[in-house]
Amino acid sequence: MEYAEPLSRPFPWRAATLAAAAIAAVEFVVLIVVGAFLLARPIHHQAAKAATAPVRHPGVVTPVHRAIAQPHAVRPRTHVSVLVLNGNGVAGAAARAAAKLHALGYRISDSRNAQRHDYARSLVMYVPGFEREGRRIARDAGIRLVSPVDGLRPKRAQVVIVLGR
Repeated sequence: MEYAEPLSRPFPWRAATLAAAAIAAVEFVVLIVVGAFLLARPIHHQAAKAATAPVRHPGVVTPVHRAIAQPHAVRPRTHVSVLVLNGNGVAGAAARAAAKLHALGYRISDSRNAQRHDYARSLVMYVPGFEREGRRIARDAGIRLVSPVDGLRPKRAQVVIVLGR
């Protein structure tokens, strides 16, 4: 059987541990710097793109503006079809709201009861591409909640109003 030969002097464990910790700390700092650089690059490019984008002036059309998607003007009220749903359970509430909106010039596709009658607040929902019109109807009707259509598929309406309490 062989035995380990005793060392002439004790091994410097403390110095070796400190050297390994220093190397690990340097590697950690390098990884943080590289990671920050890689994460900041896309943000920098996006900010640079936004800073060099042309400023839009209303009524001024330049060739650059034609390449950028322009938001459409708000459609006239007569071109917006509205579905009014009674979500509060009060008899005739949808018909009264539909009559008021019709008097403002909106086309009413239908007014009927909602599937539920426990809506706490009224809300306006719009199909994609009709956000501005939905917000205008909400302003006209005095409704604060406005959102895209969620789970409901209106057949002929671009905007849906659900009346709450």
